[in-house]
Amino acid sequence: MTFATFGLILKETLELKDHIIKERLPRHVAIIMDGNGRWAKQKMQPRVFGHRNGVKAVRAVTEAATELGIEYLTLYAFSTENWNRPRLEVNALMSLLLDTIHAEVATMMKNNVRLNAIGDLQQLPEKTLNALLEGIQTTRENTRMTLTLALNYSARWEIREAVRAIAQKVSTGDLAAADISDAVISAHMATKQIPDPDLLIRTSGESRISNFLLWQIAYTELYFTDVYWPEYDKEQFYQALVDYQARERRFGKTSDQLV
Repeated sequence: MTFATFGLILKETLELKDHIIKERLPRHVAIIMDGNGRWAKQKMQPRVFGHRNGVKAVRAVTEAATELGIEYLTLYAFSTENWNRPRLEVNALMSLLLDTIHAEVATMMKNNVRLNAIGDLQQLPEKTLNALLEGIQTTRENTRMTLTLALNYSARWEIREAVRAIAQKVSTGDLAAADISDAVISAHMATKQIPDPDLLIRTSGESRISNFLLWQIAYTELYFTDVYWPEYDKEQFYQALVDYQARERRFGKTSDQLV
């Protein structure tokens, strides 16, 4: 890349950022980070190479979200279904997660970012789980942004666990069946302390939700891009935000009612 090319890319990125209206930022952005393996295959590299480069995208997007003032960023890092991948890839992913948490906690402390996690965490390898819990504990007082990692996560698992917890309360008389409301269900989800996403981004050209935050995205704006996750950068993130801000969010109302 020449200096002139770099300068042009920087200019375009700044121009996109300038189009973002701070007062209309999504409070919560969720991302399905997809395409690491296909990106690596294009470059005739093992899938692990894609996952390692995907960490750079995580860093870039987290930095961009923090700088803009987005309050919540949730990343789909490892689904329950991902355990079905080749053992070598799964082990590499767990090792990469361990190393990344160790490497990034200091940066999160510097930028006042709180680490959070949702999913069936107890099924993670012991070293990975311990590093995750340590990172969550270390950053617990940070207030600038909450970064949530969805790990060993499945929306159906989350809903099933919520139903079980609610059913248990009904069976013991602590909750009447007639009192089960949307708010009650939300209060039993793994995301109970996080607002529902305003914007869900999926990379790599796939146009599906893949068992992610099914309850929470009832009114979420969806944004799909063909860009593979390792190539996703601040400019791509800004583009998604500009697109989001061009939409009219009516929540069942008419346009005239929003005036």
